[in-house]
Amino acid sequence: MGEVVETLEGHRRSVAAPLVFIVVVVLQFVSRGLQQLKKRGVKTATANRLRGEIKDLLKEASSLSQPSTFAQAAKLRRMAAIKEKELANYQELHGKERKLSYELYLKVLFISKVLTYLVLIWWFWRVPVASISQQLVQPFGKVLSCRAGGILNENVMVGIIPWLILSTRVSKFVCRLFKFKELK
Repeated sequence: MGEVVETLEGHRRSVAAPLVFIVVVVLQFVSRGLQQLKKRGVKTATANRLRGEIKDLLKEASSLSQPSTFAQAAKLRRMAAIKEKELANYQELHGKERKLSYELYLKVLFISKVLTYLVLIWWFWRVPVASISQQLVQPFGKVLSCRAGGILNENVMVGIIPWLILSTRVSKFVCRLFKFKELK
């Protein structure tokens, strides 16, 4: 019976580090994606239609370069300016609404992140998440083994709090490496 408990504890510990890292990376990617969408915004059909009309009007106005067609070109430019104002009003009206919804999503994500971290800390408190050779972490062994058991068989037992800090930093670095491409 004692062997079964030890193997279950060992299996839990061996799966814990990658599982915690994957959870932190997923939360970081979702957060980064929402921030990018908030910055960039989503292009709607109405805004795309207005942009297309403006582009067509300006293209047609630039093709009318003869003195006899000057009045018609000026009229097309004025129509394009009116469409640009309409587009600006539309973006302002819908932009505020969209930013508020993204801010709400970001707040909910932040709260879920905090709750997830608290649950992970509670679950793995005083239980080592991973073990690393003492020689690899020579000066930082005590810091990494925060409340996780110290040194065992020449290995430093890594606690959940240092592992979460390390996982968060690495996941932010990974997110910067995989920059989000613009949605078309």
